[in-house]
Amino acid sequence: MPKLVIVDDEVDIREFAKNFFERRGIEVFTASGGKEALRIIEEQSPDLALLDIHMEEMSGVELLKQLRQRSNDINVIMVSGVEDEEIVNEANSWGIKGYIHKPLVLEELEQIVMAELES
Repeated sequence: MPKLVIVDDEVDIREFAKNFFERRGIEVFTASGGKEALRIIEEQSPDLALLDIHMEEMSGVELLKQLRQRSNDINVIMVSGVEDEEIVNEANSWGIKGYIHKPLVLEELEQIVMAELES
């Protein structure tokens, strides 16, 4: 069973996405911030992470950097409601598989996540 971790400081988004992907046979873990996400990723070894870029405790890009510095090569898709080319370029330099804009479009989210989990 594929494993997905969703990291977002908005509980509604986490729970909605979790329910959506669990109905598709994916084991889903959620985290409200970077520290919790690091622990879950270390313990559960998910196949894919959806990281919100703008979070209070630690940005998604900072979390991505910490993962890469720990030699964790988990596939990452960044999620953000703000279009910031500089942040997207920085995330790309740390090795992401994609970028999704909020508000989330379910068809786009499903297509990107399922394609990544199946590869």
